[in-house]
Amino acid sequence: MDQKTQIVTSKDGSHTLFVPELKEHYHSTNGAIQESIHVFIEAGLNQIEKDVIHILEFGFGTGLNAFITAIKSSAKEIHYHSLEKYPVSTDVIDKLNYKDSFDGNYKDLFNALHHCVWETENRITDQLYLHKQQCDFKEVDLTQKYDLIYFDAFAPEIQPKLWTKEIFEKAYNSLVPGGLLTTYCAKGVVRRTMQEVGFKVERLPGPPGKREMLRAIK
Repeated sequence: MDQKTQIVTSKDGSHTLFVPELKEHYHSTNGAIQESIHVFIEAGLNQIEKDVIHILEFGFGTGLNAFITAIKSSAKEIHYHSLEKYPVSTDVIDKLNYKDSFDGNYKDLFNALHHCVWETENRITDQLYLHKQQCDFKEVDLTQKYDLIYFDAFAPEIQPKLWTKEIFEKAYNSLVPGGLLTTYCAKGVVRRTMQEVGFKVERLPGPPGKREMLRAIK
């Protein structure tokens, strides 16, 4: 296991990761799976009424959002493009308990998400196509359009360069009209930055342990 990364059990029994160098967790310690479902599935995916959905994720991390999207989506086809500068090591991934946290046998699905090739689109299931790209958010060139963005970067106080006007302009420009961006973060400065680039921003009730979250609409 990567000595810099520690597996922590959150309050809903699902794992998250703690990075001592950043003093930050990958997910809410009040419930990693609960947070992902609340912020990205219920407030995001479930609001998109299309047979084919294009999703962009800022921060692949443990693959939890992609995993739950594959399980929960009712769309006929999902094209999932995830950006990650520092992929989590396979040794750590293999110890996570997500594949055992849902009714059904999802071991093969979880493994496929993590063992597929980077830098190209992979057919994971009949429904899900995954493109993992190792890159810096600030430098990536986004050439296609998306219906939904999962903005799951580390918190603004930890990595402020990932929550700038430049980044949100890139996100805004990559969305189709009416497209959504959801994030666990509810800080006023983030909301104002989103509004500055053109988003209409809603404050929504947050996941367990958090009062609010944000959803932005193009």
